Amino acid sequence: MQQETSLNDRLLGESPEFLEVLDWVSKIAPLDKPVLVVGERGTGKELIAARIHYLSQRWDQEFIKLNCAAINDTLLETELFGHEAGAFTGAQKRHSGRFERAHGGTLFLDELATTSSMVQEKLLRVIEYGEYERVGGNKMMTADVRLIAATNLDLPGLAMAGKFREDLLDRLAFDVITLPPLRARQEDILLLAEHFGVRMATELELDYFPGLTNSAVDTLLNHAWPGNVRELKNAIERSLYRHEQPSRPIDEIILDPFGSPYRPKSPAMPGVPIETAQASPDIEKIEPQFPVDFRQQVQDFEIKQIKAALKQAQYNQKKAADALGVTYHQLRGYLKKYELL
Repeated sequence: MQQETSLNDRLLGESPEFLEVLDWVSKIAPLDKPVLVVGERGTGKELIAARIHYLSQRWDQEFIKLNCAAINDTLLETELFGHEAGAFTGAQKRHSGRFERAHGGTLFLDELATTSSMVQEKLLRVIEYGEYERVGGNKMMTADVRLIAATNLDLPGLAMAGKFREDLLDRLAFDVITLPPLRARQEDILLLAEHFGVRMATELELDYFPGLTNSAVDTLLNHAWPGNVRELKNAIERSLYRHEQPSRPIDEIILDPFGSPYRPKSPAMPGVPIETAQASPDIEKIEPQFPVDFRQQVQDFEIKQIKAALKQAQYNQKKAADALGVTYHQLRGYLKKYELL
């Protein structure tokens, strides 16, 4: 159970949103059903999948992982289902796929939305009937595997657009665990920052983690963290190793490692300021098609401007508020109003 302890160390949080997810995981883990984990990049989808596995009755069997986006369609099929010798050029011997290696255990498929319709069709058969064939083979293999899939995309939306099989989505979504982004877990930001800081201090062979100044804390709490926990971890580790006075608290949080006056400009718009490149078209030249939903159009315009300002300010809410000509608290009100937190 050493692996489970390690996972528990890394799944840190005290916010109600995070604790609700852990409670959800504890309830679904004992059920031998497929699970879909949804969340933005860096929210810990793989850690949640591992927790489901180690809290299930399959905890002592294999936990096999595969990132579907890292492999092209042809190789993905052989990686999932294996292949027989001679199935294609270069296939000199039989290859056991992930389903075969995960027999009796759990298979975690990350970035599932990137798979082709052919792979999705074969996955559907495995889930429905528990069987598959190796590539180039005709022997029916049995799969005793619990499937956990993850994505950061809107699968129902993709299914409606015909870009993901609806029947596969139905089979996968026995239940869906949606992970909250870090910006919705304000109570956890400093807890996680301390955790990552202590670990990095150990790696740097420092006597202790020096902590954070009020200014650094303010930076952490006001950043939107589009990369979530992974981004926070990198920011804390980067800031600590660049910190030149290890006995004094960290004052500067380095959010953007690309921040340099010598950073190459985008070739698409050389020399064009970000403000100009992102400027809205001349609204006066746009002829509205009446009747219109005036309130909805105003709301869409405000959301677009807020998102653009946040992106330009590298998700620093104070800078974004200044760019929009509103106060920090007014911006926070808009973020809550439009559920952008």
